[in-house]
Amino acid sequence: MLDVAAVCLTFTALLAYLNHRLTKLPTTIGVMVIALALSLGMVGLDALGLDHGLREYEESFIRSIDFSDVLMQGMLSFLLFAGALHVDLSALKKYRWQIASLALVGTIASTAVVGVAMWLALPFVGIDLSLLHCLVFGALIAPTDPIAVMGILKSAGAPKRLELVIAGESLFNDGVGVVIFAILVGILASGEVPTTGAVTTLLLREAGGGILFGLVLGYGVFHMLKSIDQYQVEVLVTLAAVMGGYALASHLHISGPLAMVVCGLMIGNGGRALAMSDNTRRHLDVFWELLDEILNSVLFVLIGLEVILITFSPALLVGGALAIAITLATRWLTVGLPVIALKNLFRLPHGASHVLVWGGLRGGISVALALSLPNSASREVVLALTYCVVVFSIMVQGMTIGQVVRAAIMEPRAAS
Repeated sequence: MLDVAAVCLTFTALLAYLNHRLTKLPTTIGVMVIALALSLGMVGLDALGLDHGLREYEESFIRSIDFSDVLMQGMLSFLLFAGALHVDLSALKKYRWQIASLALVGTIASTAVVGVAMWLALPFVGIDLSLLHCLVFGALIAPTDPIAVMGILKSAGAPKRLELVIAGESLFNDGVGVVIFAILVGILASGEVPTTGAVTTLLLREAGGGILFGLVLGYGVFHMLKSIDQYQVEVLVTLAAVMGGYALASHLHISGPLAMVVCGLMIGNGGRALAMSDNTRRHLDVFWELLDEILNSVLFVLIGLEVILITFSPALLVGGALAIAITLATRWLTVGLPVIALKNLFRLPHGASHVLVWGGLRGGISVALALSLPNSASREVVLALTYCVVVFSIMVQGMTIGQVVRAAIMEPRAAS
């Protein structure tokens, strides 16, 4: 395990250095682009018989890493806490109903629309995938990824209230998406459709339990931080709260991601204002920002490298393009149109719908969920489709979201 971690960190540092010196893209996008290019280069050399065993070495190394476990049980807790730590809770409360509707109703609607649309469309490109597997794909691709969204939005230049709604939606909708995904995978495994009561109970236990646990954990950590003034110990307390809290949430079968988001919001707002000295606040921010940047970079490198394990056929590439189009169209139907139709309720600037649609990035969580599916031919199809959407989302949407913000919001405002 130590060797794997050392290789990952060293390789990520090297790619981050090359990106800074050569490509000068945002770090997360740059390291993923280089890693993806290296993986595809390995595939090309192997096809020409010139790789001298390099592809086999990379495949062996990547297979030794359980990406789903590394992200969902390792990195995710740190990344969600760090992301929530810098969200203004008072501003978030002003948009709580907007965020809740996008995170809950939007995710459920998106799962259904994407699933049914893929089921109807895939046979036309020669791909046979059951309705249930299409709905599973819809569930894992419906939630926007807070790691991708918050990392890339920092440099997009969007108005603060719009950035707040996008970040808030992404922080909470992954918990809803994971619950829907778990329900559908359970149906796949058992062949039995759960009752409405069972689904409601699961949702309340996972989501409601996660939020309640996050409140309790945040309250306890707040009082610990308030009772001392030594930044080394206080940073250690927050680190222990994230690691221990996420592990305990998993054992309690409640949503660890939602617990970390709630705890991070409490410590980043009430804790920052009332329980920390300026010295502690400064050191805490530096620690979590640095950890966030390092883990984000490692995660995006792994996404770029994982592509070598996927076998793409012409039909799957066409299916991937179809999945990208359907995912974007569904995002417009379930998010863009409601924001336009209910503009007085959402209270967002003109052009916000375009930014919300294009800024709904998918990332490592979708890949991790796809990789967690039981081995089958259908799993390979779902994984390939997921990868196409995620790579397009990060590389195309992520690199152009700044231009979309300027075109949709900044320029019209300047013209007026």
